[in-house]
Amino acid sequence: MSTPSIISISDDEIWQLWVQDPNQELKDELVLRYLPLVEQTAGRMRIGLPRSVQFDELVNAGMIGLISAVDNFEPERGFKFETYAGNRVRGAILDALRDYDWMPRSIRSKTRQLENALMKLEGQLGEIPSDEQVADELEMSLQDYYAMIDEVKVASILSLDQPIPGPEGVMSSLSELVTDESVEDAHDLLRWKDAKALAKKMIQGLKQQERLVIALYYYEELTLREIGDVLGISESRVSQIHSKVMITLKGKLRHRMGEGA
Repeated sequence: MSTPSIISISDDEIWQLWVQDPNQELKDELVLRYLPLVEQTAGRMRIGLPRSVQFDELVNAGMIGLISAVDNFEPERGFKFETYAGNRVRGAILDALRDYDWMPRSIRSKTRQLENALMKLEGQLGEIPSDEQVADELEMSLQDYYAMIDEVKVASILSLDQPIPGPEGVMSSLSELVTDESVEDAHDLLRWKDAKALAKKMIQGLKQQERLVIALYYYEELTLREIGDVLGISESRVSQIHSKVMITLKGKLRHRMGEGA
């Protein structure tokens, strides 16, 4: 089979050929076609990480996940490769970040402190508390609270993307609960559906600005800076709102599902 013929065929056709004859030429072409998925995932996960963590390092780690996805994907199961590969790519990048072990124990402690405060206040108020209420609960100034949010948002990148079992063993992340619509008809997924329902309920109860940030980030896939331009607030403020909402979601899921941090 010549290279030009591979380049000219559709994704569905190349997967059919791969199932029939999983050779190196087809594998190389599949990896090349889905390289943008790796770059997009690495770019989004790069936001908020220390400058010492290079984009190329995340891409290289993600490539390991992509290659694994190509090797193990089973088209006959009916899942989209982009969804399956996205989870593998994200997981590989997270593994690399955890191996790097750049997050101090103090950051983990502050993350749990903030999470507990958010959970306590939401239980009392019946809604996600305001920044002022959280700062009062933590007995700190609003400025110090915002500094804390900025500090712990890095930790949330790891914890929010920890995998949760999805349909028939496909793994997804906490952040994907916001947008994933693929599992409604799957069977034997009570744990996943419980988490998904909890996420939807929480998002429906957000204040307008918080809901807009989540919608623009996860559904419209705007960057934090672009969201700031739309809402007329700073990129840093968008990041704080996003972190607060997602840390709250993580706390509720851990409480409901008994997961560790």
